[in-house]
Amino acid sequence: MEMVLLGNRNINWVVGIFTMTDWNQTTYGSPSPYERGEVAMALPIALQHLTPTFISIIGISCVAAAVMSSADSTLLAAASVFTSDIYKSILRPQASDRENQWVIRVSVVVVGLIGTSLTSIKNSIALFWFLSAEISSIIIFPQLLCVVYFNISNGYGAVMGFLVGVTIRLLSGDKSMGLEPVLHFPGCILEDGVYVQYAPVKTISMLSTIAAILLFSYLASVLFNKGVLPEKWDVFQVKAQHSPVPLSPVGGAIEDDTLKELSK
Repeated sequence: MEMVLLGNRNINWVVGIFTMTDWNQTTYGSPSPYERGEVAMALPIALQHLTPTFISIIGISCVAAAVMSSADSTLLAAASVFTSDIYKSILRPQASDRENQWVIRVSVVVVGLIGTSLTSIKNSIALFWFLSAEISSIIIFPQLLCVVYFNISNGYGAVMGFLVGVTIRLLSGDKSMGLEPVLHFPGCILEDGVYVQYAPVKTISMLSTIAAILLFSYLASVLFNKGVLPEKWDVFQVKAQHSPVPLSPVGGAIEDDTLKELSK
């Protein structure tokens, strides 16, 4: 909490200096950053035009180091998750260590290119905020809830829950992203020629994800365990997960001897 308050104070301090500066007396000149629409560049502009050169270099270097530290951690995490949870577990379980290393390297490049392309979007900050909030509430939380409390949950339900939840959320519209609502829930009102959703669309999407996970998990389990679908199509090995594990002869003998001794 102290770090958050300290960060807020530093931001307010920079914004206060930025707004009270007479830019005509600096190398930036006129018009002001507000008139040029460069308010988002407050920190770099303040460091460049309001501080000595060596302070500007140190400040920009600190910001770049912090950004690169977060970026490389994100790249490595995304590449590792894709390689271990998707490529090695589902696509190619027989892949060698050398092949997995190359998959990680290619994944880092692909994720880096995708992240770089997102920075060219004008509303990239709003997009990232939207994605983080939606992924947490609509995708991650329902899957975690179902895995912990419902034994029937499996990979097929997770995939279908993801598709159902994301589809409903996108069709519900989002004002910050410029998405017009296609699904009009109760409380969707036309205001100034634009439909506005007043229904709890995030909660609806989350509950739809949970329902889809449980429903399709149950259907997949029944279809594979009853033999309706061939076992070779069972990518997530649902039939193996629900198959009874036979007791070994040694373990069974030990258990019988233990029960006999206790009965005596």
